[in-house]
Amino acid sequence: MMALKIWLDGKLVDEADAKISVFDHGLLYGDGVFEGIRFYSNRVFRLDEHIQRLYDSAQAILLNIELDEKELKQAIFDTIKANGLSDGYIRLVATRGTGDLGLNPYLCKKPSIFIITSKISLYPEEYYTKGLEVVTCSTRRPTPTSISPQIKSLNYLSNVLARVESMQAGGQEGLMLNEQGYVAECTGDNIFIIKSGVLYTPLISNGALDGITRQVIFELAADLGYEVKEQSLTRYDIYTADECFLTGSAAEVIPATKLDQRKIGTGEAGEITKQLIEAFHKLTQSTGSPVV
Repeated sequence: MMALKIWLDGKLVDEADAKISVFDHGLLYGDGVFEGIRFYSNRVFRLDEHIQRLYDSAQAILLNIELDEKELKQAIFDTIKANGLSDGYIRLVATRGTGDLGLNPYLCKKPSIFIITSKISLYPEEYYTKGLEVVTCSTRRPTPTSISPQIKSLNYLSNVLARVESMQAGGQEGLMLNEQGYVAECTGDNIFIIKSGVLYTPLISNGALDGITRQVIFELAADLGYEVKEQSLTRYDIYTADECFLTGSAAEVIPATKLDQRKIGTGEAGEITKQLIEAFHKLTQSTGSPVV
């Protein structure tokens, strides 16, 4: 396989040469932000929304991205073309940059930005039919009073530990609760349930990231004539749901058919979930920012 080309601080370099300093605060302290973006048939899906969220996350942590939106988009397009891909995944990262071993971010003179474009297969194809088994994790979602869940920061340790828990318990995903015991999200995805034909998803204030694929589901559900409600959910709500599915840029839309060994609904992907998956795939193939 041909070595990937990585966009790093204004240049396309071979992946073997794509290196950052050991003094970069993104590495030392998780001090940075990122986006995971998909592209289909030479069109980048929801690029404007992802770029806006990256700048919003950077603004929230006082990180100045020196490229403007047009320049950043072009860097993404150039990286896709350099790797000869028409479908794949983009990881866009902005770190605080190189500083010293202390916490002071003002000693980091220049942020570092890199872009990776590659293939991704988060789950085997069979899981999109039979669904994921989800396990509730003891690792809680960090409280919004410490850091907003809307900041997609490089500090994902709680998510990693929750994923480890779920895998050790035999699950494919982990459900994360907040400090009050309400459902926040999964380790890498937002969560929806369906009860009596109505979609429900946790409130943002309960610790969920306002995911871009989550917002797409709001649109698709409306197009299909389904109501979506944001409200506090407990595990009981998921145990007794008719259907359940997860959403994320990498995972797309995927059924969840079991939580904590309890079968959700029929234990198979539900009909409304299937409709939303089909509608999502049609949307990704027909919309997006052309790679130019």
